Amino acid sequence: MDGGISEAGNGVSAQDVPRVLIVQPNRTYLGVIARRIVEGGYKVATAETVQGAIAELHRVSIQLVLSELRIPQVGGVELSRMLRDDPVHREVPIFLITGKSDAEGAIEGYKAGADAVIAKPFHFEVLIARIGREIERSQSLEKLRTDNAVLDARVVGRAIELGEMRERWLASEAERRRLEQMVGSIAL
Repeated sequence: MDGGISEAGNGVSAQDVPRVLIVQPNRTYLGVIARRIVEGGYKVATAETVQGAIAELHRVSIQLVLSELRIPQVGGVELSRMLRDDPVHREVPIFLITGKSDAEGAIEGYKAGADAVIAKPFHFEVLIARIGREIERSQSLEKLRTDNAVLDARVVGRAIELGEMRERWLASEAERRRLEQMVGSIAL
């Protein structure tokens, strides 16, 4: 299932439906999670390895990563570190799934930059609600960043305009003084 994609068919435009990347080495569990996330109204991309997850992140737009914490070789903690160090994917929310008794893993996950660590067993309805809330929060922050960039550009534009107006004013003041001196020298 590495690199697989499923889509929700809930009548919403396909471009508007957020995509969740699920990273889970157990194919059966991956299938169950993917089906439930799609039923929750999201598109799904899947990967069985962290390497597959990175490939998916570069292939399609992902709004949230849901990864198993303990994955053979390279796990969810390392994936979290990689994403937080990547300027392109730094802001993508990350949820890690762990066993109920893995407090140390949860702490490592948070230290690596995970937004949430979810202990098994969990209710899929609660998970879907948390995913929705986190995607909304992430989209709000992205809109705020975009709005700030637009405002910054407007401030820079206004500063340039003010600088140009100041230059014209200084030039007109210099011309006014020159004309005053000419008038003053004629009057004498």
